[in-house]
Amino acid sequence: MQQQNRRIIVFMNMVCDMVLILLAYVVSFLLRFYVLHGTINVALTDVLSLRLIFAYSVIVVLLYWMAHLYVPVTYMPLRRELLRVFVINLVGAVAFGFLLYVFRVTDFSRLALVLFFLISTGLVYIRRVIIHAVARKQRITGSRQVHVVLIGNGKLARQYVQDVRNNPHLGITVDGYVGNEEAEGIGRHFGSIEALEPILEKYAPDQVVVALEPSETGYIQSVLEAVEKEGIPVSMVPFYSEFYPSHPTFEILGRTKLINLRATPLDNIALSALKRTMDLVGSTLLIILFSPLMLFTAIGVKLSSPGPVFFRQARIGKDKKPFTMLKFRSMRINAEEKTGWSTAVDPRRTRFGSFIRKYSIDELPQLFNVFIGDMSLVGPRPEVPYYVYQFKETVPRYLIRQQVRPGMTGWAQVHGLRGDTSIEARVDYDIWYIENWSLWLDIRILFLTLLGGFINSETLTERSNKNGRKNPRR
Repeated sequence: MQQQNRRIIVFMNMVCDMVLILLAYVVSFLLRFYVLHGTINVALTDVLSLRLIFAYSVIVVLLYWMAHLYVPVTYMPLRRELLRVFVINLVGAVAFGFLLYVFRVTDFSRLALVLFFLISTGLVYIRRVIIHAVARKQRITGSRQVHVVLIGNGKLARQYVQDVRNNPHLGITVDGYVGNEEAEGIGRHFGSIEALEPILEKYAPDQVVVALEPSETGYIQSVLEAVEKEGIPVSMVPFYSEFYPSHPTFEILGRTKLINLRATPLDNIALSALKRTMDLVGSTLLIILFSPLMLFTAIGVKLSSPGPVFFRQARIGKDKKPFTMLKFRSMRINAEEKTGWSTAVDPRRTRFGSFIRKYSIDELPQLFNVFIGDMSLVGPRPEVPYYVYQFKETVPRYLIRQQVRPGMTGWAQVHGLRGDTSIEARVDYDIWYIENWSLWLDIRILFLTLLGGFINSETLTERSNKNGRKNPRR
């Protein structure tokens, strides 16, 4: 019932945002043609078709949903929520204007489009600020606090209490804990596990969280029976949670329940098709946009040194399948292209090559790799076979990266992990990206790349990382 009520609330919130977007269209139209320029003979549907704006509102609201903007307000800070609304609205308005330009639609007002973006963003902002303000007041007065009784007093219980304290916006209060021994730092001790039933009757918590250690699993059945007897919602922290991915999936095989530790959002066919559609549309538009720059670069490469324009190199892609990655050649022809390290003072590099590498212009031909499906706009950076076979033996979980298509840019790269940086740190960022993928995350990474990720800050001297292993430029 709680899940069903949550779905109804999400649907109502989506409808409210759609109504606000349609209202913003009407207001922006009236401001543009009836307030700023006086009453003129222009119908409301002559500037932007109502059907188009309705479709636009549906798409934007779906993007809100994919960006997790309809989770309970306690799950996301207001500033992050408003930033996501702004980025989605900006991308939507720019894409809408771009499509109007591409299809030569001239009977629309650019000023009305700008007003529409500002007003729709403002209205959605106001609604969400009000909702957060009301929820904050309710939490302060205690009406929205979730009161929890914790079962356990070990490492898992301490971790849970610490996470609750680090996230006060969740509105969770741990009233105390039940354990056979007292422990410091996790709150008030209510008593032993054997006395759980009268404790629950006395304190009547909103929820019970079971965080027993592996040595205490014998208590699980009696604890659950006592909790369910009181009809209290219960959650459990598994003692092997450190091995869980961010979003584990469960499968049922007869009476056996299986936990898939390596399921990812992109295992979903619909989400995978959505990402592929984004890659196709994005790579096509970017190839058109950057075609003059790529033509100039091709001429520069040809004039800078003898040899081919493109540098072709084998890389390992999705499902460990090799593919040929394209780059503009930035070095003189050499015999170490399969395993040679690249550094900022590499004598093989031409002056023109240094320039295009500094601004990542040499990476632009990979748009064709994205178009044909070998790569994605966003994903873990691909590596040459020589290092893949080396790192899989020395870096834990390295080959998990190969569950998705490699990308032109990635979560690790926008956090500065490129060039001569730790392989282990890159793998950690790449796995987090794979486990937490969303369309919003891809959009965010692309924006961060545009805002500075293209600048290649390779070190001036070749050095080793903390493990004594040199890293190739990705």
